[in-house]
Amino acid sequence: MFRGSMVALVTPMKADNSLDWDALHKLVEWHIEQGTHGIVAVGTTGESATLNMQEHAEVIRKVADQVNGRIPVIAGTGANSTSEALELTLAAKEANADACLLVTPYYNKPSQEGLYLHHKLIAESVAIPQLLYNVPGRTAVDMLPETVARLAAVDNIIGIKEATGSLDRLQQLQAVVPDDFLFFSGDDGTALDFMRLGGCGEISVTANVVPHLTAKMCELLLEDKVEEARKIDERMRPLHSALFLEANPIPVKWAMARMGMMSEAIRLPLTPLAESYRSTLESAMLAADVSL
Repeated sequence: MFRGSMVALVTPMKADNSLDWDALHKLVEWHIEQGTHGIVAVGTTGESATLNMQEHAEVIRKVADQVNGRIPVIAGTGANSTSEALELTLAAKEANADACLLVTPYYNKPSQEGLYLHHKLIAESVAIPQLLYNVPGRTAVDMLPETVARLAAVDNIIGIKEATGSLDRLQQLQAVVPDDFLFFSGDDGTALDFMRLGGCGEISVTANVVPHLTAKMCELLLEDKVEEARKIDERMRPLHSALFLEANPIPVKWAMARMGMMSEAIRLPLTPLAESYRSTLESAMLAADVSL
């Protein structure tokens, strides 16, 4: 059920910073039409850190209602507060999301035992499949393989989004978890090799801009057609880099606005893409045959 290209969906906003529900609806339909295999709602790219609890839960509900089982919907429900993450995960279950994605608690810098107890409590409290999400570059904490192994034994914890960009880390994890544990790349630049080495898909920023290419690349990799997939990845490679010229989701929101899909509105403390980066991102989009 969970495999292939899972878009880390942006959250469209209006100029007054209210949520743009019409644009969100159009984005969801576009992704389904373009062949995206699953939607991750309100993850890092969806500005989870700037949405309030009510908005966060409402985006998940609206996406799940609209998709209505056509493709999987994974709800981003992580937080640096265990009680808040638990509340969001309960809301996602009530909204009929198919699974939840829980980032390691950021800023607090918990110990490995703290990470274990945090995720274990949520998994044992809410009967919904859950993916761990390790992105130490943003959270200041790295969930180590031995902790992932402990959590893999907990009911409901079915896999991990691993965003270190390290292929060595993938192999370390594979050595200590059950064979049916799912691995998703959280790094577009290394996603091809991640999947080639056993990952079942990627949770992608680039898929916001070129969903058809990302989906096709993943499909080819799952069919073990590596060289065909590599040709597609080469077209996307400038995008993989340009979408991180500034902190995600600043560049991707500008790119989506440039495509006419939504406004470039973004909430403070994030700001619109600096003028100096725009030509580089636009060139990367053109290299991937994005219509502007």
